[in-house]
Amino acid sequence: MNIAIIGANRGIGLELVNHYTQAGHEVYAFCRNTSKALEKLNPKQIITDFDVQKIDVVKKLQSNIKDIHFDDVIHVAGILKSDQFDSLDKNNLLEQFEVNAVGPILSFKFFLPHMDKGSKFSILSSRMGSITDNSSGNNYGYRMSKAAVNMAAKNLSIDAKDKEISVLILHPGYVKTDMTQHNGHISAAESAQQIAKLIEDKDFTDTGTFWHANGEPLPW
Repeated sequence: MNIAIIGANRGIGLELVNHYTQAGHEVYAFCRNTSKALEKLNPKQIITDFDVQKIDVVKKLQSNIKDIHFDDVIHVAGILKSDQFDSLDKNNLLEQFEVNAVGPILSFKFFLPHMDKGSKFSILSSRMGSITDNSSGNNYGYRMSKAAVNMAAKNLSIDAKDKEISVLILHPGYVKTDMTQHNGHISAAESAQQIAKLIEDKDFTDTGTFWHANGEPLPW
């Protein structure tokens, strides 16, 4: 299988590269900048300068993958800028929207010519984007941008129905990564294994649905 990982140079993305390469798949690692850890995993190809905030640069990368078609595309890349009501900053709010909500849409457009019937496009969202699940407040930019990407993914799932491309919305769990200052319940490696299994288990009947990596459906 051909697998594309967006945001592959660290954290969950890096562990997904590790998981899929160990399983013998052809892994294409997309990131803004490479890392020694990523290079050590020796994926099929590392494509740098993939920055969803620089769409003109990203468009030029199309030639790197030419006629390659992907079975799975997993959009991991995202940012978290923790905030509270008293410390809200407009620029931080907008940046999180641009990266977390708009970024996956632009990624989908980039990869659409490289996906066929049966391909799966998975977006790592967060249960913090669930309105029903919100009981603690704060993190305005992150919560709002993840709620927005959930809607974006639902839209994409409808627009891609005629092509029979699945769009999955996934919460990776509370994972020990740089984003969480290495606080969390599970390691990035454990999360990657759960995500890979969940993607494998889902099919076109699940397109546009929201899941915890452990297999539980999540509320909107």
